[in-house]
Order: sequence, then structure tokens, then C-alpha cells
Amino acid sequence: MSGNRIRVTLVKSPAKRMKQHQACVAGLGLRRIGHSVEVEDTAAVRGMINRVSYMVRVEGE
Repeated sequence: MSGNRIRVTLVKSPAKRMKQHQACVAGLGLRRIGHSVEVEDTAAVRGMINRVSYMVRVEGE
């Protein structure tokens, strides 16, 4: 499973959200609305995505 990658896109602004949620968005490497990144499919990344699932769209699951 270490070779799998997923694409994450920011669809809502992290402004005025909880600091932990803003940190998760930054940790995923997302900078602005509409920005997409490909990240390794690990348990840590899945945890960050689950925490901010209302702000991101995930492709390639």
C-alpha cells in the first residue's frame, strides 16, 4: 500500500476554522481554493483528510 497515491483538492477556505484544521490543510500541502496535491496514501494522511473532509475533495480512493 506504500506506493498508492491520492489526489486531494481544497474546495473550501480554511480561514476562520479551528487552528488544528488549518494545520491539517497546511500539512497536506494545500495553499488555496482549487489547489490539488498528490499525497502518499498512509494512515497519517488519511487522518488529516478525515479531520478536514468538509473542506477537501479526494480522488483516487
